[in-house]
Amino acid sequence: MIEIKRVSREFKEKKHTIQAVKEVTCTIPKGEIVGLLGENGAGKTTLLRMMSTVLEPSSGEIFINGVNIHKEPMKVKQTIGVLFGGETGLYDRLTARENLEYFAAFYGMSKHETKVRIEELAKRFGMRDFLDRRVGGFSKGMRQKVAIARTILHNPDVIFFDEPTTGLDITAANMFRELVRQLKKEGKTIVFSSHIMEEVEQLCQSIIMIHKGQMIYQGSNEQLYREEESRDLNYIFMSRIVRGESA
Repeated sequence: MIEIKRVSREFKEKKHTIQAVKEVTCTIPKGEIVGLLGENGAGKTTLLRMMSTVLEPSSGEIFINGVNIHKEPMKVKQTIGVLFGGETGLYDRLTARENLEYFAAFYGMSKHETKVRIEELAKRFGMRDFLDRRVGGFSKGMRQKVAIARTILHNPDVIFFDEPTTGLDITAANMFRELVRQLKKEGKTIVFSSHIMEEVEQLCQSIIMIHKGQMIYQGSNEQLYREEESRDLNYIFMSRIVRGESA
């Protein structure tokens, strides 16, 4: 379970203070898939970075499975997986396999466990043909596959994806969506941002909408459809943004 309690984040820019996230409070139950929606600059990535221990809140607290993530970040990092947009976090001079072995060692995985897991993920993501090639020469889609494999390599309980299908072709994107469905069956908690409304509709049980750093909706898809008397998520999203409603 993820608990976010009155979390805000400010950034200093020259003489100005930018309020990227404002007083967000919500709870995400264990095993739920949540879509994080908001226009560019709304605060989605900042919120995800705080949840994943990359950024500290200016105020407020975040707990993952009861652990305060900024008081015990290393304990939390062992249980979460993170992928941010175009930031694959891969080393160009290493092969895909060597990259995955490096991160497996960071997570304390045994050599046998690492070998088995890499083979499993290489088969699942169709990476066998380039598993032993240096990442520096990879296409964007190939890099994204390896990055997704790195994210779930250590079998984390909680997973954060920021625009996870960016750069993937249709086949790879569909493969990712099937992976999310499988992770749900395994009881994983997943929060991901996406601009693809069909993706959110297909995969998510609930939605968090953010507008100008503030949460304007949190709840189930069905509750949102009932409130808006529509099942057109793109229309609902644009309508809520225009109205700027409070959660």
